[in-house]
Amino acid sequence: MKTLLHKTLFFVLAAIAILGFIDSVMALVLGFSFAILLKNPFKSQSKKAVGYLLKIAIVGLGFGMFIKETLVTSTESFTLTLLSILLTVSLGILLTHAFKTDRKLGHLITSGTAICGGSAIAAISPVIKAKSETISMALAIIFLLNSVALLVFPPLGHYFELSQEQFGLWCAIAIHDTSSVVGAALSYGDEALRIATTVKLARTLWIIPLSLFSMLLFKTKGEKIKIPYFILLFVGAICINSLHLIPENITNSIVTVSKRLLVLTLFLVGSTISIQDIKTTGIKPVALAILLWISIALFTLVYILH
Repeated sequence: MKTLLHKTLFFVLAAIAILGFIDSVMALVLGFSFAILLKNPFKSQSKKAVGYLLKIAIVGLGFGMFIKETLVTSTESFTLTLLSILLTVSLGILLTHAFKTDRKLGHLITSGTAICGGSAIAAISPVIKAKSETISMALAIIFLLNSVALLVFPPLGHYFELSQEQFGLWCAIAIHDTSSVVGAALSYGDEALRIATTVKLARTLWIIPLSLFSMLLFKTKGEKIKIPYFILLFVGAICINSLHLIPENITNSIVTVSKRLLVLTLFLVGSTISIQDIKTTGIKPVALAILLWISIALFTLVYILH
C-alpha cells in the first residue's frame, strides 16, 4: 500500500510539472525533495526518460527559432566557447594531478564541465575505457552541481543585471548539463532560452574533438565516438520554422508543449539525485568539480561583462 501511494504521488507531481503549475526551479526542488523523503520508485526509468524527453523538448524549441538569428548567435559565441573549453580542459588536467584524483574520474568530470555534463561523460567514458563505478561517480557530482546551478544562476543573473542575451550566453557556457541550462534560461526569459539552447547545442558538437583528444591523452584506439545526432533534428525544426512550412499557431503550440516537457524533465532530474552517491565519491573529486565550475563561471561572467 505504501509503495502504491508513493507511485501515485510521483505521477501526480509529474502531472503538476507538465501541466504548467510550477516553474523549472520548483520542479527540480520538488523532484529532489521527493527523492530524499520518499525515494523515486521509478529511478532507472526516470533516468532513461530524462534523455529522451530532453531531446524531444529541444527539437520542439527549434520550431520557435529562425536560421539567421541562430547563425548569428552561434558565430558570436564561438570565441567564448573555444576559450572556455580550452581553459576548462587545461585546468582540469592540472587540478586532477594536484588533487591526486583518479585520472579517468578527473577527466570525466573535466569533460562534463567543459562540454555538456552527463552527455559528455557518456560520450567520453567508452573512449577512455572508464569503469562503471568511475562513470557513476562523475555523473553524481555533475548532476549535483547542475541542480545547484539551476537554483543560483537566475538570482545571480538578476543581481549582476544581466540582459536576456548575456544570461543565456552565461548559463550555456557555465552550467554543465543541457537540462539545467535550458531550465535556468527558461526561468529568466524567452530570449535567454533561445540563446542558451542555441549556444549549448553548438557547444555539444565539441564532444567530437574532445573525444579525439581523449584518445590521444589515454592512448586508446578503435573506440567509437558518440555523435549527438538529435542536433540535426533541432536544425531541421529551425529550417521548417524559418521557411514557414507550418502555420504559426501550430509552431507556437509545439514550443509551449516543449517548455512543459522541460519542466517535467527537471522534475525527473531532481527525483534521481542521490545523496548516498555523492557521499561515496569522497571530498577530492567534489572539490575538483567545484573549483572547475567556479573558474569557468567567473571567467565567462567577466568575459561577457567586459
